[in-house]
Amino acid sequence: MRYDENVNLVTKIDDGDIEKSTVNSSNKRTHLHKCCQRNSTHRKVLKRVIFKSGHVNLEKSKKSKYHVIPDVVTAFIDARWRWTLVYCILTYVFIWLFFTMVWWVILYSHGDLTENHMPHANMSTEWKPCVSEIFGFTSIFLFSIEIHTTIGYGSRTITLECPSAWLAMCLESIIGTITQSFIVGIVFAKLTRPKSRAKTLIFSKHAIINQRDCDLCLIFRVGNTRKSRIIDIRVHAYLIRCVNSGDLLNEQLKLSLSVNSAENVPFIFPISVVHVIDENSPFFTLSANDILKSKLEVVVVFEGVIESTGQPVQAKSSYIAREILWGHRFVQVVDYHRERQGYVVNYSKFDETIRINSPLCSAQVLRLFYNNF
Repeated sequence: MRYDENVNLVTKIDDGDIEKSTVNSSNKRTHLHKCCQRNSTHRKVLKRVIFKSGHVNLEKSKKSKYHVIPDVVTAFIDARWRWTLVYCILTYVFIWLFFTMVWWVILYSHGDLTENHMPHANMSTEWKPCVSEIFGFTSIFLFSIEIHTTIGYGSRTITLECPSAWLAMCLESIIGTITQSFIVGIVFAKLTRPKSRAKTLIFSKHAIINQRDCDLCLIFRVGNTRKSRIIDIRVHAYLIRCVNSGDLLNEQLKLSLSVNSAENVPFIFPISVVHVIDENSPFFTLSANDILKSKLEVVVVFEGVIESTGQPVQAKSSYIAREILWGHRFVQVVDYHRERQGYVVNYSKFDETIRINSPLCSAQVLRLFYNNF
């Protein structure tokens, strides 16, 4: 069985022959025009919980009364590098300018900014300013930066004349330390995030169903496009489907999986993840036609540990009903090259499948057939 979004049909294979259905360009344009005019009931079939890219199709209500303070740290980490750098620079500049105004108020209230109390006029008077060598806004701004970054004061130093200046210095020093720790933590978190590594883990475009021995099996592929290894791998799959409730996802079941029919497999080559459709499987009573007409989605989650860094990594994808091919098997992608004297993985064939003879009945009917045979 193969579902094509341009032609909705079930193709049977007799003696290994492949039937090909072609649609000319005018029919495609007509089909696309009709898709725009279909009612909302048909469009609901195309909805999915997890996109092929791994992003979750979920929007939380902005009117939630529990969302009072935005998660600033997450916003900084999730932003692109250029925006994270802009946010960090703006944070520093805002703190410097804020305390510049605080110092301005303190010095102005003490009278240090009057013409007679400026540093060039202090030679003839006994005036003691709160901060020495202050001439105006620029020198106050530089003094604020010096306190924040603790780079040293030089000739511009605080005196014992103003207790309010002591308090301002302590507050700016504490806030400066917290801000620097905050920025360093964000940069470290972005550098060590396994998000970019997860993009190198790929899932096959389609899942397939074929017969292995006497059982029907649901199979999909997972590949690693980098040479660095992923260890301690775990793969999970969940069936999400609607049952007589329209859009409500009122049935979520975990599927039992095996990786290449083994428990622990080193993730060197692309792996095939197999779900045996037995009496404990939710697919046990579904035939090829039933899956084609159903509103279901198989969510797959890959988890592992990056061998070089020890960081955990997770990748997600999903398969809706039209992305499950019945009576197919994956093309071999690993070959040995004598010239290179090693194995080569051809990822250009990673998503390719070929049709094979497979019964279109449900696994339950197939089991009864073998029991009565």
